[in-house]
Amino acid sequence: MPVPLSPPRSGRIVILGAGPCGLACADELDRLGHNDWILIEAARTVGGLASSVVDNAGFTWDLGGHVVFSHFGEFDRLLTELFSEKELLHHDRSSFVRYGKGWVPYPFQQHLHHLPRAEAQECLDDLVTACLQRQALPPGSNFANWLRAQYGSALVERFFTPYNTKVWATPPERMSVSWVTERVAPVNLDETLRAFLGAAEPPMRRWGPNSTFTFPAHGGTGEIWRRLSARLSNDVRTGTRAVSINTDERTVGIEDGPALPYENLVATLPLDQLAAMTATAPRNVRRAGRRLRHNTVVMVGLGYRAPTTDERSWLYFPQPDVPFYRATNFGKYAPANVPHGDTSTFSAWMTETSMSPGTRADLPALADACDAALRRHGLVPERAPLAGTHVEVVPYAYPVPTLDRDQLLATVVPWLEARRIHPRGRFGTWRYEIGNMDHAVKMGIDIARRLVRGGAEELVHPGRKPAGVGGGRS
Repeated sequence: MPVPLSPPRSGRIVILGAGPCGLACADELDRLGHNDWILIEAARTVGGLASSVVDNAGFTWDLGGHVVFSHFGEFDRLLTELFSEKELLHHDRSSFVRYGKGWVPYPFQQHLHHLPRAEAQECLDDLVTACLQRQALPPGSNFANWLRAQYGSALVERFFTPYNTKVWATPPERMSVSWVTERVAPVNLDETLRAFLGAAEPPMRRWGPNSTFTFPAHGGTGEIWRRLSARLSNDVRTGTRAVSINTDERTVGIEDGPALPYENLVATLPLDQLAAMTATAPRNVRRAGRRLRHNTVVMVGLGYRAPTTDERSWLYFPQPDVPFYRATNFGKYAPANVPHGDTSTFSAWMTETSMSPGTRADLPALADACDAALRRHGLVPERAPLAGTHVEVVPYAYPVPTLDRDQLLATVVPWLEARRIHPRGRFGTWRYEIGNMDHAVKMGIDIARRLVRGGAEELVHPGRKPAGVGGGRS
């Protein structure tokens, strides 16, 4: 049964996590005049998955491939309030897939004419057949079946399966299709056929909400959240870890301090951790939380004493001999990401390698392998001196949409919501399809409004499917 929306209540609101969702929630509470809130964050800095670091060589790195774009006016307003126009840089996305010894523009399936002729013909034949025979998939179909139904076996074997397996560290057969709506590019068969048959390079429509994007001129993505935190009315308690929740007493136990009472709890930490630390949760809720799956990503940032000359934004690598699935041209995002802002001397490549949680990776060896792959594929001159290496392990990178995900969420989330615990954000909702920064900000603002003024949230309805998400892709 869906959980009814609770009426607004005055009283203390405790927020767990100072990422985009938690900070936006606190900011909106301030705007609404509700000052009785506390925000605690286990890390020493704010920003969560969207934070940034500066290494010893002076390179700035994000924890992953973030770009700033928006579906929501609230997020646009926030950026306008925090930055002047000259403090934001604007880019047209330029991304490619490495295939053989060449580069295929993204989306891969729209640019088959860039493949060797025989391979392109095979992919196109299968694609046309798939488009002509497409039927609704039966309930419970997995992501692998969806990919074949959409694109045909040749494309799936050459790109979609190897790439998605690298990203998710999970076989597509174990993933659902409920998350796909805005995350996997569709096919425009007419444009693909025109290009293949030798027409002039067609004016391909840019696909996806990040076809144009913004980036802070200084400080990386984390600068957004540092500025937002600085304007909040209450202190944000960084370096403070929540360790337990008692729903009967409505308290949050923290390390090295007294328990915090709450009237409502907004929790942006991972949902599996939230269920595990809620001592009063029944066994079925805790068991369902343990069954949720995620991946870990290692960000290896490699700075070079070589000028930034590549004009592309980021590149995808489905090849098994390349450790990372994506490489981002971070000096192009903002010159300030390299030492002294000197892109005539320095370049920066941010790589992301996915693995299963708990994998014991040899990080120095991984950094060497990433460096070698960048040079091998021509992104860095063979003899360019390495100016800096920085490695960040992100234990919770993406929530994996497994076949049983929605069923597990239906067990955990309503029980928490009924006890005034509101899981929000990428890992609070465990829904990758609403896992971007703008989604997180929107969720934080909406839950603040609901708790103070009442009414429904636009993205998340407790116990119901998120609004605006189809049935089924920072």
